[in-house]
Amino acid sequence: MKLRIGLFAALAFAALIGASIWATGHQGIFTAIKDVVANPAAGNNPWFVATLFDTYFAFLWFWLWIAYKETSWLSRGLWLIAVLVTGNMAMAVYALIQLYKLPADATIEDFLLRRPR
Repeated sequence: MKLRIGLFAALAFAALIGASIWATGHQGIFTAIKDVVANPAAGNNPWFVATLFDTYFAFLWFWLWIAYKETSWLSRGLWLIAVLVTGNMAMAVYALIQLYKLPADATIEDFLLRRPR
């Protein structure tokens, strides 16, 4: 279990970094944001807006798991910022950190549930 989830999280993180590097090579993120804001047709595209809503609600759902697992409000707040700013990259890193803390014979419940430290 630990190896499979870890492999998935590591591959997701690597793919997201690769896609970000590729996209940045074509257009910087700040230029892209400026273009979307400057071009009303792109910013007002219903599917663009729907996708943003979908993405950020998914980020918040994942963050609720983080908020459940973490006991410190500072940690919860920092992870919220990380997830909202970097999205799935932060989510993959969080999963990898949680997996690293687990023993080799851990169950899925050990991964998902808050355990006394």
